[in-house]
Amino acid sequence: MLKKTLIALLTLVLSITTFGFWFFSHLPDSESRKNLRMTKMEDLDYLKQGVSQSRGKILSVVTSTNVMGNSGKITGYELTELSRAYYVFSANGFEVDIASPEGGSPPVVIDGDDMGAFDYAFLNDPVAQAKVKNSIALDQISASEYAAIYFVGGKGAMFDFPQSTAIQDIVRTIDKSNGVIGAVCHGPAALVNVTLDDGTFLIENKTISAFTNNEELFLIPEARNIFPFLLEDKLVSNGANFNPGPRYLEQISVDGNLVTGQNPWSVWKLAEAMITQLGYTPVARNTTAEENSIDILYAYETRGFKEARELLQNMQSGTDSSVDKTLIAMHSIVALMDWELIKIIDLLRLLNNTSDTRISLIETEIIRVRPSFPIA
Repeated sequence: MLKKTLIALLTLVLSITTFGFWFFSHLPDSESRKNLRMTKMEDLDYLKQGVSQSRGKILSVVTSTNVMGNSGKITGYELTELSRAYYVFSANGFEVDIASPEGGSPPVVIDGDDMGAFDYAFLNDPVAQAKVKNSIALDQISASEYAAIYFVGGKGAMFDFPQSTAIQDIVRTIDKSNGVIGAVCHGPAALVNVTLDDGTFLIENKTISAFTNNEELFLIPEARNIFPFLLEDKLVSNGANFNPGPRYLEQISVDGNLVTGQNPWSVWKLAEAMITQLGYTPVARNTTAEENSIDILYAYETRGFKEARELLQNMQSGTDSSVDKTLIAMHSIVALMDWELIKIIDLLRLLNNTSDTRISLIETEIIRVRPSFPIA
């Protein structure tokens, strides 16, 4: 028995080591990353074909909180959740103002692994940077100026959004004028305590998507002790119909003038849904490699391996064949942490674009180990 256990453990170590070498071989090379960092606003064809006439203003709100409670963990707003929506709003004819509870230069979280062309363009855009580094204090905002409001995520939002009376007043004003209210990831924390004139919660009986308990506790097991509440729990307790999607994949909900998204990968679709709710057809945009990968992963989670493989093959035979392999690889690591070994094999097959009969070394090793370990 001991011998079999040792063999199984050694095989697992070999599998993980092989997986590590394979994973890092799929990361972008330093030269490609360097070129990406140089992206400027004028390099984005999407913005060149955008709407030229002004359609009004949208207010994007970011957190002013830089530490998660008493944990000492650094936080702020998520750059990708601001930058991508900012350019969707801009391309569709809306001027974007950026505000925060305290005003000034808010703390930002930049995850290099998630950064794409639009995100680097935002960092290199002097106008956008001037707005975000001089964000307007919320108590200086005149809500009647805006057709919509968008709450950017970032874990800091859990601490200063929920109790902000300025946020509550602005949201009520925009809601009364039939403006659009959008929020993504932890951004819906801004909505949990907003009440209407009759005393009911804004979110009562509304379908809402936001960062789920599953996603939160997977990343931060001690989250219940760090945050004032878990976002999913608070939304549900205040009457929302919570609408979760698969973990770390795109999911949005549209309920009247309320548009919400589950996580950073929901930003593109959410921002364009806000444009639709404002009464316009969003400007056509080429999907990013990240979005293509999310579509493949979503197909896998909801319809199985065969459907995901067919979608990948269709993408590769079309005009837009770009796929973010790193993102799919990251999901395979998440599967490894959950001991979802069959899922790991399936994602590796998708990455390598293999047929059912072609199995790589790492897949062979995982299959040999699998009977000795539980599958989540």
